[in-house]
This record gives sequence, C-alpha cells and structure tokens, in this order.
Amino acid sequence: MRKRLGFLFTMMLSLVLILAACGGGGGTAEPAASNNTGAEPAASGTTAEGGSGGTLIVGRGGDSAALDPAIVTDGESLKIAQQVFDPLLAYKAGTTEVEPALAESWEISEDGLTYTFKLRQGVKFHDGTDFDADAVVFNFNRWNDPESEFKFEGDSFDYYDSMFGPAEARVIKSVTAQDASTVVFELNQPQAPFLQNLAMPAFSIASPTAIQESGADFKANPIGTGPFVFKEWKRSDSITLDKNPEYWQEGLPKVDTVIVRSIPDNTARFNALQNGEIDFMEDLSPDDLATLESNPDLQKFNRPPFNVAYLGFNVTKKPFDDPAVRIALSHAVDKQGIVDAFFAGQAEPAKNPIPPSLWGYNDSIEDYPYDLEKAKQLLADAGYANGIEQPLTFYAMPVSRPYMPDGRKVAEVIQASFAQIGVTVNIESPEWATYLDDLSKGEKDDLFIIGWTGDNGDPDNFFYPLLDKDSIGGNNYSQYASDPLHEVLVKAQQETDQDERTKLYEEAQVIVHEDAPWVPLVHSTPLLAASNKVQGYVPSPTGSEPYAEISIQQ
Repeated sequence: MRKRLGFLFTMMLSLVLILAACGGGGGTAEPAASNNTGAEPAASGTTAEGGSGGTLIVGRGGDSAALDPAIVTDGESLKIAQQVFDPLLAYKAGTTEVEPALAESWEISEDGLTYTFKLRQGVKFHDGTDFDADAVVFNFNRWNDPESEFKFEGDSFDYYDSMFGPAEARVIKSVTAQDASTVVFELNQPQAPFLQNLAMPAFSIASPTAIQESGADFKANPIGTGPFVFKEWKRSDSITLDKNPEYWQEGLPKVDTVIVRSIPDNTARFNALQNGEIDFMEDLSPDDLATLESNPDLQKFNRPPFNVAYLGFNVTKKPFDDPAVRIALSHAVDKQGIVDAFFAGQAEPAKNPIPPSLWGYNDSIEDYPYDLEKAKQLLADAGYANGIEQPLTFYAMPVSRPYMPDGRKVAEVIQASFAQIGVTVNIESPEWATYLDDLSKGEKDDLFIIGWTGDNGDPDNFFYPLLDKDSIGGNNYSQYASDPLHEVLVKAQQETDQDERTKLYEEAQVIVHEDAPWVPLVHSTPLLAASNKVQGYVPSPTGSEPYAEISIQQ
C-alpha cells in the first residue's frame, strides 16, 4: 500500500508542478495530497466579495452534441456536464490534482487491483432520488456492457472504451456495492492513471431512475447531482441551468442561473461581451487581444497550454495508407506561418502529440521542416511525380476551439501550400455534431483538422484515445493501427514507475513521428475574457470547469 501511494503521490505532485509552470493566468497549483484521504474539497461556503446570486451568461463557439456525458467526447458537451453532474473524484481548481467529490475517501490494495471508495452520504439527484453505491454500480455497468439495455440507438461510450479498454480487454473487472456508501472496483490489471481517469467529466454519475424512465431522451434531459439543474436547451442557441438549492457543497453555486449561449463567430462573441450581452466568453481570437487589454471594464484569462491541434490523415484511404506520402505532406505545412498569422503569439508549433508542458514529452524528436521542394521530391519518390491528381476532401472545423480559433482559415492556408506541390483539396465544414460523427466513422474525409485538450494530466490521455488501435471508431479519427505503439501504450498504462513510464511515452512519440498519421500543428494558450463583474473564476488546464464558484458582482 505504501509503495503504491508513494508512486501516486510522486506522479500527481509532478503533474501539479508542471501545470504550475505552464503559466495559466488565474490558475493556481498547490502541492498534491495523499490519495488515501478523507479531506474535504476546498472550502466553498463563503460568499465572494461583491455578493452572489444573479445570472451568469457565458458565450462559447459551438453547441453541445448531447447532454449525457457518457456518450460524448466533445468539450462543448462536457462543459455542460460539469455543471449538471458530479464524478466520484474531481480536479482541484486550476490543476489536474485529484480531490474528493462524490467519493469522500478511497483505499488502494497493495497490488493495485482493488479500489475501495467511501461515498458521500445524504446526496440526492436532481429528481429527488438518492445517490448511493447502487447508483455508481448502475452507471459503470451501463458503460461497461456493450449490450446494455441503457445504451440507446446511436449511442457509444467512446470515452469509457478509450480510458478503460475495449470490451475484450477491460481494465475494470467489476464494480460492486459493499454497502450503501461503499463501492469496490476490481481491476483486471493495474492502471497507473486510474484515479485521474475517474475524475473526468465523462464518468460523472447520472440518476439511474432518470435513465430508466427517460430512455434515449436522457441525452437531452440530463439528471445529475451537480451544482446546477438543467432547465432548457434551445438547439444551436442556448442552454439554461438553474441553481441546485440542495447541492452538497454548502454555499455553492453562487449564481442563481447560468445561460450558455452558442455564438460561433469569434468577433460576434467578443462584441457581445463588450456590449454587455454576455458576462464571460471562451476562445477569444488572438486578433482581439489588444482591444481586450485596452478595455478597463474587461479582464483576461489564459488557460494553461495543455492541448494539441493537428492535421489528421485517414490512413485507410489512398494515398494516405503510405507513410511516405504522409511525411511528404508534413513538409508542406507551414506551422510557424500559421502561428504568426492566427495566434498572435499565443501558440507554438507542435512536433509531438502531447504538449511540452506534460511529463514524458520527447524534445529530442526533430520536426519535419516546412520545405515545399522537399515535399515535392518525397511525393515523387512515393510514386506521385505529378502530385496527387484526385481531389481530396479536407474537413475544416466549423466552430472555434481552444486549440484552433479559426479552423477554416488554417485549412485554407494548408490548401494553398498543398496546391503548390500538386495536391488539390476541397474544404468542407459540416455542422459540428456531424463533423465529429463523420471523423469517427472515417468515411467522408481524407484529411481533417481537429485537436485535443488533455483531460487528466497523464500522457495516456493523449495517446490511447487518439492513436491506439483500440480507439478506432472513437477518437482515433485517423483510423491508425500500430501494433508496436499499442504494445508500448498498454505497457505504459500498467507500469507503476513514472521514470519507466516516461521512457515508454518517449518511445511512443518516436513511433508516431515515423509513421506520421498526423501533422501536429500547434499547442495554444487559449484566451478567455470576462466582464470585471465576474469573480472567482479559475481556468482549468482540461479545457472546462464547473461554474459553481463564479459570482457576479451586483
């Protein structure tokens, strides 16, 4: 037990220190605590200076795909989930340090295969039913069973498969209720980031009664234990949430209502903030930074740079089934030019799938330099002396994301470079939910722009969901399957020594670099802005956070 806890303490302390070094404006990092703890979350019963109550209006770049966190992987859906639901564990504000949430404390067996959680008592779901161990078991059994009667038409539990393995190779062996307030997880093999994974919003606990009664309608009528109660969803317009008066954290939430508005255009969203139509906005265009900083009524936040944007190739389609072609095109992407043109110094060119701020980053890898003549020569060497004659379908994001403020414009720059080497691409930007669904199926695109913000502070969260063969059909949008990479990633999941895990992830980056299923583009420092009336906001490196601590100065 002591050895296991010592490893976890060391790993999580390293994560906190790394994130502190990221320079997240408004974010804080504190020393990690032991995982076997009965400590309460940070004190939250106080009222922020300036009062509480009122309505917080948030502007974002896109709508949610669905409101059931178990069936989505997009940040726009999960940020709503963080308001309506609670997971067993959560991340301390501004970090990826695990702290208690619906589970008050936990113990880990000596062999790392048994986790016993003591649950918070007296908590109720928004429908008035009790949160207890049976509710936890119901949720995990629902996600674990591919044939679950509560897996409704069109649903898939991609995050569960990505973080806990596919049906034929699950990490979690069983979840049982020892009593009403005790739940026991038995694992098939150790998983180093297990606690980090449990804290992800995708594994928040939903009301079993609501799922059983609502069926497929649950994805638009979520019921959790979170600080806010779902009220209304106007598609492609807004989501309204009301304060949960029975929330288990005393004094939270601090506002009465949250309205989350979808405003796809960055300029329109910033104008809405300046005009007082919204109180807080995500994904500020770097071009608007100077205007923001000159406005005394507004404040700026930097989210810690914990992401990657990438150009992905569908490796199941010709000519992208040939690594030589993928490497050739990698030389035709001007990353520094993209950073200079669209990020106003708020990003750096990427060469690996994980950001430099994350432990395990392999800085010894040399990026493929922007060189159109070399790209032409490598294409010729691969059998395409006259370029690629057949026009290709290039998916460009229809919404702004923290790692990519304007995917369409970036796609146009890449399109122009490719044209100079004889490669024609036709840009398409379907609606966001369709975009994600098409990428997952891998049928309608040849290449695409997308990205990822780390969920839990562990390299596994970038590699396994995005690049492992087990995640094809989920978040592995390149449909990339590498047995050598899979072997390394599974070994890294089960390894308990962080130094050894670091070596494995460094090796994984070499494999990915040589196979080039992606062109890593940028790691951004996302910009957020708010009225000076907004108080108590702390940006999370994971890309979203609960709004419970935010207050509005009256």
